[in-house]
Amino acid sequence: MPFNSNNSKITTTSIIIYSVIILAFSAIIYSCATDPEIINWYNPDEYAAGGATTLYEATSAAFSTPAPNLSASAFQKHMEGDVTFEATFVTAPAPNNAGLGPIFNDVSCVNCHTLDGRGDKPSVFRLSIPGTDLNGGPNPAPGFGGQLQDKAVFGTLAEGNVTTTYIEEFYSYPDGTTYSLLRPIYTIDNTYMPLPPGTMLSVRAAPPVFGLGLLEAINSFDIIASADENDNNQDGISGKVNFVYDVVSGTNQVGRFGWKANQPHLDQQTAGAFSGDMGITTPLFPQESCSGQVQDDGLGDDPEVDAVFLDVTSFYTKTLAVPAPRNLDNPQVQKGKQLFFEIGCENCHRQKWTTGVLADIPEVSNQTIYPYTDMLLHDMGPDLADNRPDYLANGYEWKTRPLWGIGLTALANGHTRFLHDARARNLEEAILWHGGEAQKSTDAFKNLSATERANLIKFLEAL
Repeated sequence: MPFNSNNSKITTTSIIIYSVIILAFSAIIYSCATDPEIINWYNPDEYAAGGATTLYEATSAAFSTPAPNLSASAFQKHMEGDVTFEATFVTAPAPNNAGLGPIFNDVSCVNCHTLDGRGDKPSVFRLSIPGTDLNGGPNPAPGFGGQLQDKAVFGTLAEGNVTTTYIEEFYSYPDGTTYSLLRPIYTIDNTYMPLPPGTMLSVRAAPPVFGLGLLEAINSFDIIASADENDNNQDGISGKVNFVYDVVSGTNQVGRFGWKANQPHLDQQTAGAFSGDMGITTPLFPQESCSGQVQDDGLGDDPEVDAVFLDVTSFYTKTLAVPAPRNLDNPQVQKGKQLFFEIGCENCHRQKWTTGVLADIPEVSNQTIYPYTDMLLHDMGPDLADNRPDYLANGYEWKTRPLWGIGLTALANGHTRFLHDARARNLEEAILWHGGEAQKSTDAFKNLSATERANLIKFLEAL
């Protein structure tokens, strides 16, 4: 075939253009791959947020799946606990799950912790009067105890109810973007007897229950070592350990669970919920929640839940999987993560821990995890204050909540309500409510550009 110079010219030109395109595209890829921000802020290890307990599926069951590393016997025990966690209690006598009340807030664990996630409204109403109980905890309100029960069995009066009124307040970012916050006002109504003078109220929404075994497995000495109660490093952050009474050992231990870290371990947390939320007695709390009140049934048939029932229910919360983060390699997510660290959020929401050994549960022991909590109490300012002390926690202090799985709340629980009383309608509002030790970070968030704020939220949604 004779050589065609025109075809040759076209072919050569095409090759040159194609080569230029390839070189340019390669340069872009190389630039992205060597971007210092991407190198510094993308950590593929963080996909294993719960170590070997991590679940790599983003579904509506993200919070309610057994840890994938459970042994056959542990899996069986977990599934038994799943049944007890979902059990609906009824009044006695009954063949199954008897003992509800006489006064209570709900009839099952799962009714508040929907699909093992967070509640979208307050469900627990702590009460106390000034002073402390014999073990240094909150001082129960005479006639009401430590919690207001807003429901009762037939023939008994509920202690009262709490009415919530929201005031919408409007603000602007420095860049002119407007936003609003809902400020809750709580009123105790219809009490079966007058409240004692000086009664204090703290309103709580149900937190998620996955990953709790990993948090219990963190060594107490590591939590204590991370505290800086007197702000010795002068960074404006003074995380504090809450030492609370352990009814099993009869000693004060590091508080880990509850909004103010007022429970030392999950067995006591679970037994406390049975007692306070459902009026169910256990070996740890054998007295009725209304003991000593005029509505005490005085039947003497306690405990209503035995040690095995309590143990498997607690075990269930210790062995739920932690959902993996998503899209950590996304440039916007990485920029949001960088901002999260730069404005100081990680000072309280500590990214990484290594767990110690939790007795009889090797699945959560010796795991590298990414929960984004320091397990400590922090002053969150007057706007979030409940003005009610709880052991060493004062009325302004709350325990840093873990952030793992937070971006799946809408998918798993059908809402985006956050904070201890679910006042925040989304993650942005949750940040804006932070004050006290977090005020500097909140102010820095407000001063970010709209794009930067969106990137930070995108990072949280990836967790």
